[in-house]
Amino acid sequence: MTLTKAHIAVQVLTKTGIPKWRTAELVDSVFGIIKQTLESGEDVLITGFGKFTVRKKNERRGRNPQTGESITLLPRKVVTFKCGTVLRDRVNGKR
Repeated sequence: MTLTKAHIAVQVLTKTGIPKWRTAELVDSVFGIIKQTLESGEDVLITGFGKFTVRKKNERRGRNPQTGESITLLPRKVVTFKCGTVLRDRVNGKR
């Protein structure tokens, strides 16, 4: 199952007892802050979870996988995520 913003809002509701409309608003606000921070080019570090970073990719040669035609991929920015040690250990069953 994929975790959605709605699922996160329900989890916040069950753990805090805050009304559902407030938890949805809270989750939207948190993701909005993360988006704004990344749009401005800054990193987002969530201790115990990981770090989101904006990386610049240079122009490069590529190929269309359907036709095999060579194309030039324009420079762009991408968001990368590096998992924190605490999260990595929990995913791997270590505590």
